[in-house]
Amino acid sequence: MNVVPTIEIPDVLRIEPHVFGDERGFLYESFNRKAFLDKTEVQAEFVQDNHSCSGQHVLRGLHYQIQHPQGKLVRVIVGAVFDVAVDLRKSSRTFGRWTGCVLSAENKQQVWIPPGFAHGFLVISDIAEVLYKTTDYYAPEHQRCLLWNDPDLTIAWPLTAPPTLSARDQTGQLFKQADVFS
Repeated sequence: MNVVPTIEIPDVLRIEPHVFGDERGFLYESFNRKAFLDKTEVQAEFVQDNHSCSGQHVLRGLHYQIQHPQGKLVRVIVGAVFDVAVDLRKSSRTFGRWTGCVLSAENKQQVWIPPGFAHGFLVISDIAEVLYKTTDYYAPEHQRCLLWNDPDLTIAWPLTAPPTLSARDQTGQLFKQADVFS
């Protein structure tokens, strides 16, 4: 696998697997703990896998847990999404910045988002299925949501129509009022 730090936030890593394909299809290791540690130097113990399915223009996020923060290893197995991470670590030199990339079934790339980030994605295909591993369990009492279109973050979502949002995502907090990590 190739591991490429994102330009905007080097702690967020884009992972490009080695895919073996022929006329029958393809095979690749979507996760190998030893290879992940060797290539990323990230000590992560994954405790939960999540799978979501969403239609075109669905925007999920920007979610995080203020206690029990989750690191996430995200990939797409059907369709494509524009995946976004926002650094909420106040002590970080990239605090308040965001990075985004296209994850798709076609490119088979993954993204590692460390604990201390808000995460979200926009479905840019007819449908998308997203799988992600987390380093801590879901804790709804500690869940927070940043407003997806916060004017201070200026995330360049590749919108081609108004996004479809949950009630919670419509009322996310502004970055300057949000709970952040020290």
